[in-house]
Amino acid sequence: MRAQPQRIAVVGGGIIGTAVARELAHRFDDATVTLFEKESTLAAHQTGHNSGVVHAGLYYEPGSLKARLCRTGVEKLIRYAVENGIPYDECGKLVVAQDTDEVDRLEAIFERAKANGVPHVQLLDRHRMREVEPNVRGVLALHSPHTAIIDYAALTQSLGRDLEAAGGVIRFDSEVARLDTLSSEVRVMLALPGAQGSKITEDGGTFDLAVTCAGLQSDRLAVASGLEEEPRIVPFYGDYFVAQGPAAEVVKGLIYPVPDPAYPFLGVHLTRGIDGSLMLGPNAFLSLGREKYERKIGPIGGIDLGDLGRTLGYKGFWKFASQNLRAAAREARTALSPQAFIAEAQKFVPTLDADAVSPGPRGVRAQAMNPDGTLVDDFVVTSRGRLTQVRNAPSPGATSSLAIAEHVVDTAVESLR
Repeated sequence: MRAQPQRIAVVGGGIIGTAVARELAHRFDDATVTLFEKESTLAAHQTGHNSGVVHAGLYYEPGSLKARLCRTGVEKLIRYAVENGIPYDECGKLVVAQDTDEVDRLEAIFERAKANGVPHVQLLDRHRMREVEPNVRGVLALHSPHTAIIDYAALTQSLGRDLEAAGGVIRFDSEVARLDTLSSEVRVMLALPGAQGSKITEDGGTFDLAVTCAGLQSDRLAVASGLEEEPRIVPFYGDYFVAQGPAAEVVKGLIYPVPDPAYPFLGVHLTRGIDGSLMLGPNAFLSLGREKYERKIGPIGGIDLGDLGRTLGYKGFWKFASQNLRAAAREARTALSPQAFIAEAQKFVPTLDADAVSPGPRGVRAQAMNPDGTLVDDFVVTSRGRLTQVRNAPSPGATSSLAIAEHVVDTAVESLR
């Protein structure tokens, strides 16, 4: 094995990048770990725009990286939350079937959950499910009592403090334009503030090892750094609606629909927030910008012409679109009509007061896509020399973050051998 790295760079201050930087700082006591984040705070993008669910591992293919790292990640996350005083609520989850077709799929999920080692899952008939959620309606439900909620932004801030306590450095307002991989080092090139088009860069330093966790920009950073273009990122936004106070009390925990294999996205569900609110959503619709979170511009939000052009110019997107016309029609209804959005939630909780529901936040999902239009489902981590990249970390990425960090660091260290 080569000499231990003394200078390490991590790109991306979301929960996975921050967890990776922390893991590196703990793994290599004598090294200086520098975390580059283009915003002025951690968790500014996907990490800070989600429902805060800590997934138990119900759906994932047994033996997949997702399934293994989710279960390991949950255990690590619980311990970390308890030790660091981060609010964590095991409120439980029901996956609810509405008809006999969904019952068959729900029973298959139950078998998969048991294969993944999810503890204490069970199937509940319509009477027993109401003992868990008195206002829910359905014919059969899968109960996962240990599914939980947490504030992922607060968790990320805590991981950042750990990094700094271990001697690491966080460089905010530092957008990485590319990484130049040399035989014995990696040079980080930063985008100058205000640079447009082909980014004007400045030297951000040289490092013995670098890891990128760039989320919504992962494919662009890979191409700029001379690496593979695929898989591409196609952004999908997800809107939430929110109920506060007494209206939120109609749901005690989480209520989810049964996934339909004919659709690539789950559909509207109901989630209690760590703050006591009730969140409905998200839906999923093509985002016109990778980092466009505004809803005031119109129902589909703001536009980034560069992002939109890249999506529409990608043959994989058109293949995906042609294969998912029914899904697009379903999601368009909830994207364009708040009434249709709320009605999807009311299928599961008819007593939900629509008048007490108001528009909430929006998130944008970094969906990795292949040239044939298929979605990349599992975590993807690749290495070339001294540069390791997290190319895809979809849900349950946040849940699995501490376990993903260990896996990524193991992969990066192996590249040094």
